[in-house]
Amino acid sequence: MLIRDATSCPHERVIDRTLLCELLHPDKHAGASGLSCSIAHAILPPGEASLPHMLETSTELYYILSGTGEMHIDDESAAVRPGQIVLIPPNARQYIRNTGPGDLVFLCVVAPKWEAADEKLLVPPVP
Repeated sequence: MLIRDATSCPHERVIDRTLLCELLHPDKHAGASGLSCSIAHAILPPGEASLPHMLETSTELYYILSGTGEMHIDDESAAVRPGQIVLIPPNARQYIRNTGPGDLVFLCVVAPKWEAADEKLLVPPVP
């Protein structure tokens, strides 16, 4: 049996500037080798936004656990709250902004599994 706990998983700043802990990844956690996706626990402090980025070949799902935010995918944006799930298709420009007074906490499910080579940081052009 494999059980992972987000409260004891170390969170660190990643390429998009969210605080992330990899809960389950088939290449990194014994017992998860047959998993066809990866799952991370993300935290975005009040007033912060992730940096615009994309996954070139993977689909990503954000499941909002707590807090409120604004999700941006390509030219669309929408308010998000606990209990909602957001589908982010491959090659979509994406970022999320915390619009609430507390942490925005969400799960990131990536299928197929997240790989560093698939993620691209999108730096806006200098005016």
